[in-house]
Amino acid sequence: MRALAPMEAKLVEALPAGPGWQFEPKWDGFRCIAVRDGGDVQLISKSGKPLGRYFPEVVAMLTALKADRFILDGELIIPVGDCLSFEALQLRLHPAESRVRKLAAETPAQYMLFDLLALDGDMLAAEPLSARRKKLERFHSKHGSASLLLSPATTDRAQAEAWLASTGGALDGVVAKRLDEPYQPGERAMLKVKQIRSADCVVGGFRYASGKNEVGSLLLGLFDEQDRLDHVGFCLPPGDKAALTKQLEDMVGPPGFTGDAPGGPSRWSTERSGEWQPLRWELIAEVKYDQVTGQRFRHATRFLRWRPDKAPKQCRMDQLARELRPAELASVVSA
Repeated sequence: MRALAPMEAKLVEALPAGPGWQFEPKWDGFRCIAVRDGGDVQLISKSGKPLGRYFPEVVAMLTALKADRFILDGELIIPVGDCLSFEALQLRLHPAESRVRKLAAETPAQYMLFDLLALDGDMLAAEPLSARRKKLERFHSKHGSASLLLSPATTDRAQAEAWLASTGGALDGVVAKRLDEPYQPGERAMLKVKQIRSADCVVGGFRYASGKNEVGSLLLGLFDEQDRLDHVGFCLPPGDKAALTKQLEDMVGPPGFTGDAPGGPSRWSTERSGEWQPLRWELIAEVKYDQVTGQRFRHATRFLRWRPDKAPKQCRMDQLARELRPAELASVVSA
């Protein structure tokens, strides 16, 4: 059996209304197609690259199942301490097998199922989701474990909205799929809604735009438990860049970042655009972000507005959307 390209989702503003939809949490992990054909188990990433060598414990778990021919669609996730950690997933992508084995033993991954595409030699992708979901639930009832989880699903839009609200921003969003449609490999045939999350950040510094005498990015900071300002990400400058550059240049000076500081120049940066200028703690920016990894914004944020009403010390790490804790994971899965 050969892996299918994963069905993808189109970003929309709101969950669809009306009958005929199934809603599922969108987990913040590594999308993974798992294929078992006898003794051979493959884990395939969304981009088509093999993942098995990085998650040997998942390969071993799937190899031990009594079912010996299947294709599954799901998400690789890792609980670390009291949360799910995307950073722990990234650490697995290491060239040294000994390192991967050590991490697999210390922080074993779980596989969250949300579709069954083939079983016992029968291809199921052409069947409607309603039929595939029933077969997936039977598959999980026979083979499920602490490492092989079943993602919840509902046809109740209100329940899906509650998932977004009750997890405090822990989920990446909610996915909507048509119950009467087949699996469509590689196509954006489902819908996803992502949460809108914002944070008030101190502008602790800035970088100049490459080759220009104007600001290129604002460097954002939040205070940790020791009252140190840690660099957490950046956003593009809003409005009149010339006027903002003058304002920022008048504010250059300590303290800047007193905890984790921005890195140095990258190989694509000029000397000026790579260096950063520290600022006094005077400007507060509210920014929109998607995900947090290791107490940093995973991607660039989007500027929303200035917050002159906020004091710098009010901009703290604890306002960030926390990652999902295992107890909450269990409660969502059992819902």
